[in-house]
Amino acid sequence: MRIASGACALFLGLFNLTAAHATVVIDINLSTQTMHVRGNSGNYDWRVSTARSGFVTPRGHYRPISLQRMHYSRKYDMTPMPYSIFFRGGYAIHGTSSTGQLGRPVSHGCVRLAPGNAARLFEMVRSEGGSISISGSPPHSLYARKRHSATYAGWRGRPEGAMSYAPARRTTPIGARALQLTNPVFRAPPSGSDWPYYYQ
Repeated sequence: MRIASGACALFLGLFNLTAAHATVVIDINLSTQTMHVRGNSGNYDWRVSTARSGFVTPRGHYRPISLQRMHYSRKYDMTPMPYSIFFRGGYAIHGTSSTGQLGRPVSHGCVRLAPGNAARLFEMVRSEGGSISISGSPPHSLYARKRHSATYAGWRGRPEGAMSYAPARRTTPIGARALQLTNPVFRAPPSGSDWPYYYQ
């Protein structure tokens, strides 16, 4: 009986110790491009940027595997990645100077945060540990549509030979009035419009 009660007390003691030192819970939502953080030092909601069209931010549940206060990406021209929390291979949560792009999917796969938020999260995970959950589906953003529309192939929706990869101009074409007279299918864009996107 003493052995059973001793084992029970030991189990409860370990349970209380674990509860007191809970890890930081990091929930990343690809659909809303947001991160919710819960830890001993507080709860936070931050905007993030994840993988843009053509790249992937892996979904699933992860644990941090490496923390680096400053990392430089060998794969992408030695781009600085401050406060990196690596969770799967080369994928990391890290700070970015491109704070104007937060809230949209624009990265190569990493999860980008504002530098101050990245520093706070880094310290929380360093002292408490962490668990990372990534869910949702990335939105088809206006940014991605504009990148797709920047080629004549994407703009018209079909390949058109060697010139299909020429960048679309963002100004009214020269001779638009003359082209309209000779080609009744052509419609001149409204004045002041962003003409390659006018035809979408």
